[in-house]
Amino acid sequence: MGCPKQCESIHLLVADDSQMGCQLLRDTFSRSRTPIKVVDCATSQDALLRAAESHSCHVALINENLGDGPLTGFQALRELRRVSPKTRPIILLKSNHDDLVVDAFRVGAKGVYCRNEPLKTLTKCIMAVHSGQVWANSAQLNSVFDAFADAAPLRTSDPKRANPLTKRENEVVKLTVEGLSNREVAEQLRLTEHTVSNYLFRIYEKLGISSRVELVLYALRRQAE
Repeated sequence: MGCPKQCESIHLLVADDSQMGCQLLRDTFSRSRTPIKVVDCATSQDALLRAAESHSCHVALINENLGDGPLTGFQALRELRRVSPKTRPIILLKSNHDDLVVDAFRVGAKGVYCRNEPLKTLTKCIMAVHSGQVWANSAQLNSVFDAFADAAPLRTSDPKRANPLTKRENEVVKLTVEGLSNREVAEQLRLTEHTVSNYLFRIYEKLGISSRVELVLYALRRQAE
């Protein structure tokens, strides 16, 4: 009689922002009595894509931040879908910000997991995603449903046109791209969190985007010009 699917080895690709983070995750799964086997680790988008091409990975666990910079895990996830479409990705979040949860599913995540949750929950998440399920708690799903209900058609923005943002809006962009939450941006700029949310709404409108990930990509394109 064959071993059920839950007993089969699950080949996991880990991407974190440091070698230490990768090693801690590798060691954690090597000591656990689960079918999860870490086949490779990466700390950059390029390394992640090379690893995905070299191994037959069932699941990829990708931190929101890689060694490339804040929120680059989202960009890597988008590219992973092109390079290895059968690999099912999970985004590893520092905290449960609604906008990051929505962005994760928008770019193709099959699960989201917050680092402050217990290890046994991460194991369940990986095994569920491997079996074809989508992993998110009820609050995260509500965030996604609300975002889809409120979604408007995107306008295409041209990164080469003149910067349409004000000085204060550029300050908000700079701090947001560095990975700060709305509350942390508000503290840095001595504003209320509500005011920062309003700034981001106007910024998204001006740039024709709808998420933090797209804002990071916009800023990266600006820097490359």
